Amino acid sequence: MPETLNIYLRGGDFEAEVLKDGSGPPLLYLHGAIGQKGWAPFLDSLAQKFTVYAPYLPGYSKSNGLDKLDDVADLTLYQFELMDALGLAKAHVVGHFLGGMIAAEMAAYSPSYVDRLVLAAPAGTWRGSDPVADLLSMTANELQDNLWSAASSSMSLSPADFEANARLKSELAADRMQDLTAAGKFLWPIPDRGLKRRAYRIKAPTLVLWGENDRIIPPVYAEDFSGLVAGAQVSIIPNAGHLLMIERAEVFASSVADFLS
Repeated sequence: MPETLNIYLRGGDFEAEVLKDGSGPPLLYLHGAIGQKGWAPFLDSLAQKFTVYAPYLPGYSKSNGLDKLDDVADLTLYQFELMDALGLAKAHVVGHFLGGMIAAEMAAYSPSYVDRLVLAAPAGTWRGSDPVADLLSMTANELQDNLWSAASSSMSLSPADFEANARLKSELAADRMQDLTAAGKFLWPIPDRGLKRRAYRIKAPTLVLWGENDRIIPPVYAEDFSGLVAGAQVSIIPNAGHLLMIERAEVFASSVADFLS
């Protein structure tokens, strides 16, 4: 089981709740906007090879200070402060959706902090022909339906993945409003905050992962990131939707570990 670290930044203006487990090179995991945060089976797998740090982003769980962050630049700089407080001069950074956008911004703003970079269905670009889903307008039932792959079934998932899926679906509704309030500040009305103008600065070897049935941010967006980040590798995971790290935990963790190793 991971230990919980409570990290205080800027004289107590921010309190960050961070889950930590494992041994090996440091890995910072930044969760997405909705549907997965905290600890999950795929992080257990990664903790077998890496020291995994999984913070709750400001506004999620007990991590506070959201009101003191105005934009994505502020949120990115906050991550560097958190890494400094954790004693991490450099780490692998893995991020999903909102967390993927932050991870990419970190690698662009200060490349020296990021060893290798994994972006799982990252936000940060916009296509008018293939818009990212408006999470804030969805009902709880619509959100639950769209977060998952229509192809997912007990036949396509391992028992551990299927159990995790069922548990997460039951927990989603309880945290939905808090999570979307925090995410909306950085993703609404569209998640394009100028990353494409800074992506040329990303020097870290980069892997882009996407679920082939993602109905929140279509897999066509993988082309954007492969074009923006020099040398980026792209892998599309079958039978997976937006929550690819939950639906296909074993495949996801193996892909990440192989790339980072």
